[in-house]
Amino acid sequence: MPRPTIAAADPSRATVRRVAALLAACLLPWSMLPWSAALADTASPTLERIRKAGVVKLGYRADARPYSYRDEKGRAAGYIVNLCREVASDIAAAMRSKVRTDYVLVPASARFEAVRDGHIDILCDPSSVSLERRELVDFSIPTFLDGASALSRSNRPIARFEDLKGLRVGVLAGTTTAESLRGALSDLRIKSDIVTVDDHYDGVDLLTADRIDVYFADRAIIASMMHHRRMPGFQLSKQYFSYETYALALPRDDSAFRLLVDRTLARLYRTGRIETIMAKSFGANLQDDMLKAMVLINSLPER
Repeated sequence: MPRPTIAAADPSRATVRRVAALLAACLLPWSMLPWSAALADTASPTLERIRKAGVVKLGYRADARPYSYRDEKGRAAGYIVNLCREVASDIAAAMRSKVRTDYVLVPASARFEAVRDGHIDILCDPSSVSLERRELVDFSIPTFLDGASALSRSNRPIARFEDLKGLRVGVLAGTTTAESLRGALSDLRIKSDIVTVDDHYDGVDLLTADRIDVYFADRAIIASMMHHRRMPGFQLSKQYFSYETYALALPRDDSAFRLLVDRTLARLYRTGRIETIMAKSFGANLQDDMLKAMVLINSLPER
């Protein structure tokens, strides 16, 4: 499966290490707070709801492979879904009781509302963090870095926004990718026909049926779809048109629950177990300095 890469300004490894060390030092004072005591003494409406129901509800997407998708047997699968499974296991351990895990399929257009309204406890998909979204939900520490690229026919490659002039451009509704696309085209005064879709499969289907000229989406998702659908005659742009920081979306105003989630993720990063989890979705050779820096920065110590 093609692996995602982060097309940043190509910093040197030494620079990445320095940045990671500086940010980790800034976070250290927070990591030394008495979190265990805080978790025990702080009421969590989400954990209380889970305790009463005996179930933790994980929201996932059908179309966001390799992060969050429904596999050939109809099961929830993907890198971020696997992270949520680790969190669900820690929730059960913290409660010292049997807690069932339910997987709830959510559409991209209503996924944050599903968290806000209590239909799911954690959103396990490639959700980009933004301040506007934080009006609806909280976010965990980061889970991945990616960005938007363009899928088009091989005889019409897309290398810059200007190449979209006069074209029909598909994009997933309700995403930061759609917002970034509209903003960039407006700023550059480029006129294109933007066509929104409800899931990535619809977008690629429109492209192959020649009903749109380009489909914009997160690079790893498009690369995975191309790999599984085998799409000769189409190509994925080498350029990134946006950069996205993913995190798990959580209920707002529940710091105890967010702490439990962050503690699980930090342990996965700190112990190196994250490499095994990533390998299941991306292969064993995911060598990206910025992604490594993200893991290092968020490997928060327990004390």
